[in-house]
Parts: sequence; C-alpha cells; structure tokens
Amino acid sequence: MVKLRLKRCGRKQRAIYRIVAIDVRSRREGRDLRKVGFYDPIKNQIYLNVPAILDFLEKGAQPTGTVHDISKKAGVFTELRLNQ
Repeated sequence: MVKLRLKRCGRKQRAIYRIVAIDVRSRREGRDLRKVGFYDPIKNQIYLNVPAILDFLEKGAQPTGTVHDISKKAGVFTELRLNQ
C-alpha cells in the first residue's frame, strides 16, 4: 500500500518536510517512490505537484493526517472531485 506522507529534511531545529509517495512498510527517511511537494512550517510555504498527487490518490494512495490537512488547504480534493 502507498501512502502520501512527510519526510523530514533540513538541519537541527529548522525542519523542512518533503511530501512523498512511499510504501507503508518503509521508514520515515526510507526510499520514496516519488517526491510530490514540500512543506516549510517555519516560513509557512507549501508547494504541491497537484497532478502527481491526484494520480496517486486515484490509484488508491492514502494521505496521512497532516498531508491531508495540507492538501485540503491547497484545494487538491476539490480538483479530485472535479475530475470524477
């Protein structure tokens, strides 16, 4: 099963997170299938590759709670409903 979840990057006390599609059995910093965006909580910046996220969601990938909230704020799920 594939999940969309956060992968921690950056230095100590200055975390930046990549949003990645990754196998459920992999650890947090494990090998990802594809990078689909990033999230910087300090500067409150979000970049999402929406077509890639929609592709994974249509194939059955499940977002984690935080990724779901970030995607919802960016309006990804409204585009998913429009495509159906």
